[in-house]
Order: sequence, then C-alpha cells, then structure tokens
Amino acid sequence: MAGIDPELFPLSVTRQIKGNRRIAREKALQVLIAHEISGQLWSELFSHIFYRDFNLGEDEVNTDAPKKLLTQDEISDLEADTPIIWKESDLEFGRSLIENAINDKENIDSLIKQFAKNWDFDRIALIDRLIMRIALIELLHYSEIPTRVTMNEALDIAKKFSTDKSSTFINGVLDSILGYFIKEGKAIKTGRGLKTNR
Repeated sequence: MAGIDPELFPLSVTRQIKGNRRIAREKALQVLIAHEISGQLWSELFSHIFYRDFNLGEDEVNTDAPKKLLTQDEISDLEADTPIIWKESDLEFGRSLIENAINDKENIDSLIKQFAKNWDFDRIALIDRLIMRIALIELLHYSEIPTRVTMNEALDIAKKFSTDKSSTFINGVLDSILGYFIKEGKAIKTGRGLKTNR
C-alpha cells in the first residue's frame, strides 16, 4: 500500500475484509470510474482503491449497543476505512480485468454501441458502460469462468452500484452480445463442466 498517506486516509486497526473475486470486480469498477473521470493512470489509483473498503458514513449506528464514552482512538477507528486483505490470485484477477478493460476499450465499446439498440452510447450511464465492459472482458478473456457466473456478477454489481433499471438494461445488452459471441465462437469456455452456451 505504498504511496497512501495514513494520516489522510486512515485504515482501521480492528477490522479487515478478505478480498475475493466479487470484491475484485467491484474494485476494478471503482478504479475504472476514477480513471475515466480523472484521467489518472489506473496504476496510480489502484493501491488506494483496491486495499480499502471506503467508510462513507452510510452505516447505521447500532443503537442497541451499550452506551459508553469512546476514546479518540476508538472514534478514529470507527471513522477509518476497512483494509482489504487479498490473496495474490484475486488481486491479479482484478489487475488483469482493469488492464484488459482499458486495452480493449474501443472493441468492447463498439459492441455495446452495436447491441444497445435505440440507445445513444453517450447517454448510457458511465457506470453501466463500465459494468458491461468488465463483463464482456470476462466473457472473452477468462475461459475458466462460466458465462452464467459472469452474467450474474454483472447484474448483482449493477443492482448494488447503479439505478434500479440498470440491471434489466445491462442484462438485455449482455445477453444479446453473448448470443453473438457464441454464434461467432468467441466465448469459448474450457475446463471441467463448463459449456460455451448460456
């Protein structure tokens, strides 16, 4: 976590989260959004975003907890971000998702434009475009991940981070592109029990 000032961005010393592929997808989305909006290199954003679950002050305070005066350290810890501890394989999965999503942006975005019928690409919310971009990268480049897992993950992330209607829209576009991939032999899934169909 080099380059992060703990005074500016404190991390909890009492809580931590174990990273997994779902969190890696969510963090990849956050890095891509920050990259698109700020123009900063994704590699400069990666450590700050990937190693912490941001405390945005949205959690409800537990009113059933016994009342006590908190020390300054306890207050600071409550307000701090929660560190995320990663297995190297999940961290590498997140890195490669980001790199592929950036490197293959033109190709993926042209597919979204083609299959998002009756939609002006620039009017599709950035977060929805990026969720679809990540899912399409997974479909094309990660032969070991079943298509159903990729689709379900994209929809769950859309429900968590985007609007109520986004998951339906994203599902429709991704399903159309997946049909095209299968027809063209582009979404080849390998490994025991994996099929290239939906």
